Amino acid sequence: MVKQLTAWLLIFSVLTVNCSRLFVYAGFKLNQSYIASKLCENRNKPWLHCNGHCYLMTKIKQAEDKQNNTERESQKNLVQEAYYETQTRVKFYTCLLQVITFQNFCNQLPKSHTSIFRPPQLG
Repeated sequence: MVKQLTAWLLIFSVLTVNCSRLFVYAGFKLNQSYIASKLCENRNKPWLHCNGHCYLMTKIKQAEDKQNNTERESQKNLVQEAYYETQTRVKFYTCLLQVITFQNFCNQLPKSHTSIFRPPQLG
């Protein structure tokens, strides 16, 4: 029961993150008469037939600006890692100007790991 509730809550939160315009529009439609009579910039000019749409446009613009700012902030906080997987030659120059490749360098490492790492013996 708790897992299902958590799953539905996460699905709902993921879907509502980018629906800020929908919530602004729904709030406008629910309170349109109050907005038109009290909050509208053009309430003293009834011949414009604004009915609160100016208020709606400013709220939608504010919601989009807020969403863009949060996207920019989240982009700043991302850490991007790059992995380079092709085989290359790593060159080390000594005072004699000899070139040692990476594979030759690895072959020169001590081979003491064979006495430590071996499969377990049965029985």
